[in-house]
Amino acid sequence: MIEKLKGKVPEFVFTQLNNQSVFQNLTALRLAHFLAQCDHESAGFRVLEENLNYSASRLRQVFPKYFDTMSSERYAHLPMKIGNRVYANRMGNGNEDSGDGYRFRGRGYIQLTGKELYQKLSLCMNIDFVDKPELVSCAYPLASAVWFFKSKKIWDVCDRGAKPMDVEAVTRRVNGGVNGLEHRQELFNHYWKLLS
Repeated sequence: MIEKLKGKVPEFVFTQLNNQSVFQNLTALRLAHFLAQCDHESAGFRVLEENLNYSASRLRQVFPKYFDTMSSERYAHLPMKIGNRVYANRMGNGNEDSGDGYRFRGRGYIQLTGKELYQKLSLCMNIDFVDKPELVSCAYPLASAVWFFKSKKIWDVCDRGAKPMDVEAVTRRVNGGVNGLEHRQELFNHYWKLLS
């Protein structure tokens, strides 16, 4: 089944898929859902680390809960400060001054976010991602996404089917909402057609 993706995904992604034993027994349906979500979250498998470099107006659009007009001007184009603010005191991160928000920003094909997930991934893979979070993006972008799907029981959601409501259910588990749902649906249709 993986062979059907040769030349259809970037070569480095194809190589990683081939090297992951979990994919040898994966259904076409699960793989189509997985690839659609990873493709969207990483902007075509190109963005392996959350940028967080936002203008003031974009901060108010993306993170309205955290930025008003005055604060968005103070934080604009300061990725470290933005990450520390928007991810503070949640997902296992400390307060804004701890630096955890930026340190444990989204990475890998699924944009793994938050100290808690980095700690759990460390325990599972026996690699210290807390001390070296950059390993998620530079060495384990696919493996971290596979782990995320397994740990969050998303594979079970994938098994529900190939209807739009199934893509939405998977998206909600990955994203916490329906951000980019239309694009995720297009990607799912593309991969489902390739694999089924």
